[in-house]
Order: sequence, then structure tokens, then C-alpha cells
Amino acid sequence: MPVNIKDVAKEAKVSMSTVSRVINNNYPVKEETRKRVEAAIEKLKFSPNVLARALINQNTKTIGVLVPRIDNLFFPTVIKAVETSLKDSGYSIYLCDTGDKADQEVMYINSLMARQVDGIISIDPKTENIKSGFYEDVSKDLPLVCINGYNKNIKCNFVLNDQESGTRQAINYLLELGHKNIIFVKGRKSYSYDLKKDVYIDILKEHKLLKNKHIVDVGQGNSYETVYVTMDIMIKELKNVSLPTAVFACNDLMALGVLNACKRLNYEVPKDVSIIGFDNIVISSLVEPQITTVDQNMYRLGESAAKMLLDVIKDENQQTSIIRLNTKLITRDSCRRV
Repeated sequence: MPVNIKDVAKEAKVSMSTVSRVINNNYPVKEETRKRVEAAIEKLKFSPNVLARALINQNTKTIGVLVPRIDNLFFPTVIKAVETSLKDSGYSIYLCDTGDKADQEVMYINSLMARQVDGIISIDPKTENIKSGFYEDVSKDLPLVCINGYNKNIKCNFVLNDQESGTRQAINYLLELGHKNIIFVKGRKSYSYDLKKDVYIDILKEHKLLKNKHIVDVGQGNSYETVYVTMDIMIKELKNVSLPTAVFACNDLMALGVLNACKRLNYEVPKDVSIIGFDNIVISSLVEPQITTVDQNMYRLGESAAKMLLDVIKDENQQTSIIRLNTKLITRDSCRRV
């Protein structure tokens, strides 16, 4: 793996910003510290980015934006809001698709820092990178905002949707319609999925329905393949349940997969199976029947993150903060009373 600025900082026992100052020679650094950094650079054979050498005491008017998968229709709307808001302030973006992989996330952030971006927005960052302290370290050296993701006792700036409230609205709605058997469909390795699962279990406990718990894991959940994988898995699952039943899916791609599974089995939606998704991506209103879902207000999410980042850039000494946005259940045609 290529040596990066973080490796140099660790070797020299200094911050990444100190390494950057030595490379660019744009801020005073103690002679002893400078020699330690230069020795680390030589030892690790680190080749600083050419652009980084040329940028002396000025910003680049660029922002790095990380996204797990660009082909999940939730993310482009968020990115559009980020780009529009930043463009109004004279910034352009570097867009990085991490493929929903933790190591790619780290690689891209190190690359963006080497390019001397003025800040980073990370959408749905991987939990392992947050818990490891990686993001806290980055935020000490560069303005950073995370959109959603694990945030308990983490010293970073976050813009979050109230996913707990949205999940509770959705599952309570199914209970109000008379459903007692609710299948929960989730993906693997996501703070968002785990958070929703905890709400699901809590509600079943509250209503003494824990014996009806039915959780289905469809694996990676952020790409178009999710629709087909969910369909294949749910064809098998739905064959073994009593109808009518209900399904809560952690995102609309999974919900669409459930809908397709019902069609393959000749089950009627919502007569045989009621379905609720999450996100309110455009496709949820284009299929037949239209899918009931939880609106995360994607545009406002990106807009708020861009504004927060610009505020941090202007005032680097401000304390980290969290903005929490409301979610709303959008009732459509995929649910009915039993």
C-alpha cells in the first residue's frame, strides 16, 4: 500500500497538518520538528503530491465528497444538493465512489488530503473507520462533515436523519393496519441497518410480538444488484410465511426487490403482502403499486452538510456539532389493513 501523509505523521509523532506545513513550507515549524518530519519522509520514501508542494498559504476551493455507491439513487440527490450549495460559494468537488469498502474510504481521504482540498464530506461513512478514530484524526487536521453513520460519542461534525423516528413511524403504521407478522429486511455491516433493527425489536417487545421476529439479511445494500439479490432471497422467504404478511425494508432498493419477489410468486401487493421502504428515492413512486416509504429529505441533507462544512472552514476553532433532520412516512399504495 502506498505511503501517505498519515503514515509520515505517525512515524514522526506529529499531526498531519504539521507534515503538510513542512512539505509546503508555509507556516513556521520548530527546527527539531522539521528534521523529524523530513527524516520520516526519507525513511518511508514518501513522495508528496506535486500539487501540495505548489500550494503555499492558499486554499484550493475544492471539496472532497465520498459516497458508498453512486448507483444507489439515494446518494445522487444528496450529492446534487452538496454540489449546488458549494458552487454558490465558489467551490467545486472531487467525487469519490468508495464501493462501500472501508479501505477505499481511507485511501480516498488520504488522497484528497494530499490534494489539499479545503474540506471533506463523507456520506454514510463505514462504522469501522469511525470507531477506529480515523475520522476524528482527520477532523483535527481538516474541516470534515459526515452525513449519517455511527456517531455515538464521536468528536466529528454530523448531519443526520432521525432514522429511529422514521423506522418507528413505519412499523407502528403496519401495526395500526393490523399486521402482527412483520418481516424486517436489512443489509450487512451498516450502522443504519443495525439502528433500524434495534427499533424493530424494541417495538415487537412493546407489543409482546417478539415471537414473530423475522429478520432477513440480503448482504450489501447500496447498489442496483440489491434489487435482484433481495428478490431471490425473498422468493424463498415468502414461500414459508402465512399470508397476509408485511415487510419493512431498510431502503427502497430492498423494497423494490420484495415487490418483484411478490410478482414472481403471483402474490398481490398489498392484498397478500404489505411493503414499506425507506429513503423515498424517485423509483418508489414510479413502480406499480407505488411503495409506501420513509422520506429522508435527501436534498436538505446535502444542503445542510454543505452549509455546516462552509461554517467550519470559516471558523476552524468551532466545536463539533450534530444536526438532526426529521423524517416523514409517505403513505402510498403498497400497504393495506388486514
